[in-house]
Amino acid sequence: MKARKNMTRKYFGTDGIRGKTGEHPITSEFFVKLGYAAGMVLAQNNNTQDRPSVVIGKDTRISGYILESALEAGFASAGVDVLLTGPLPTPAIAYQTQLLGAQAGVVISASHNSYEDNGVKFFSSQGTKLSEKIESEIEYYLEKEIKLVSPELLGKAKRLENAASEYINFCKKTVSGGFSLKGLKIILDCAHGATYNVAPKIFTELGAEVITINNKPNGLNINENAGSIHPEIIQKTVLDNSANLGIAFDGDGDRVIMVDDKGNIVDGDQLLFLIMKRYVDLGNFKGGVVGTLMTNLAFEEKCIELSIPFERASVGDRYVSEFLREKKWLLGGENSGHILMLDKHSTGDGIISALQVLTSLLHFKKTLYQALQELPLYPQVLINIPLKEKINFNTPEMKAFINKAKEVMKGKGRVLIRNSGTQAILRVMAEGPVEKYVKEAANLLVKKIKEEAKG
Repeated sequence: MKARKNMTRKYFGTDGIRGKTGEHPITSEFFVKLGYAAGMVLAQNNNTQDRPSVVIGKDTRISGYILESALEAGFASAGVDVLLTGPLPTPAIAYQTQLLGAQAGVVISASHNSYEDNGVKFFSSQGTKLSEKIESEIEYYLEKEIKLVSPELLGKAKRLENAASEYINFCKKTVSGGFSLKGLKIILDCAHGATYNVAPKIFTELGAEVITINNKPNGLNINENAGSIHPEIIQKTVLDNSANLGIAFDGDGDRVIMVDDKGNIVDGDQLLFLIMKRYVDLGNFKGGVVGTLMTNLAFEEKCIELSIPFERASVGDRYVSEFLREKKWLLGGENSGHILMLDKHSTGDGIISALQVLTSLLHFKKTLYQALQELPLYPQVLINIPLKEKINFNTPEMKAFINKAKEVMKGKGRVLIRNSGTQAILRVMAEGPVEKYVKEAANLLVKKIKEEAKG
């Protein structure tokens, strides 16, 4: 099994650019330059006779207004027209980019982070994450002085009035014509984020009785005690309302977790399994599945049991996407809830993923709880350690400790140490069949790492 490594870039991480609003690089000055730099790259790669254009969307953070205006000014300075959608889920921007034939799509969002943070994600004209090569070209122009194109070539901007309704129709078309959620009571947690307006309409129009929580964004409450990173809220709401299940999105709507009728959290590995199982049962599953370094070992073992090829990519949905396209496979995802079905959309989509899980439940005529009894996940302990400087894990001493941690689990499990691609923290993970041993292995590694960090 192999994992992809990301190239070293100054600003772009595994999922765009992200940081604290008001601190470099999340400032209006930088975003003007970013729009200009990206616009210059788009103009150079524009193979059409039309003026280059870009679709810009955002989540519900208050800082989105000023950053949107800054990007608009930067793109216009480079001669690129700007199409503004307002608050919409990240995958909706990928869809609009393809629908309108734009050269790129841009989403202003910091995903699951709190409102103090913001960032930006880019999509290609095919609705996929930009290649690292293109991101490097953008960074090259970030170091150059802004030189406006001549006045007659300056870009224009306009609002897209139908973007939300077009995305709603797109999501509904990813399920069959006879698909109906009638008789199901579903709780939706929109995290006060980008799905707040579209998700309730989609599930209601498909027949479900929908109770929506955390769908009143005020610019400051995105992800606050809400959404997929605070599942305890939707767990309680599902039980209090005797609902069939709950669906929780993150702030920008590209990932999802679910809760069954007994209040159990269902993560991305389990959701991916349910989708995969239906594909297999219908006899139209081709190729294999791509997970990440964080994918639960039980999922990998289930793939082996079903004779389905399985590969691990580096953490980050862009790497899962790249791996799928290279292998010409369709299905992959992360346990965080990013799920890719390339026969449905070009990128991960929380709403579409939830609809496909519901399609599987209707196909097998089972509840979410019942359908997951054949995939009991191994206990997995994840500990985040704030670090100012990276630690070398390739020293003989560190390798010995990693092997010692594996021995603690009696050889039936695995450990993983990695740097976060979006935050200044180190992630330590251990998993295996016996929870007691898993915790011991993780704590052993954390203790050693903290000792190394002190020097």
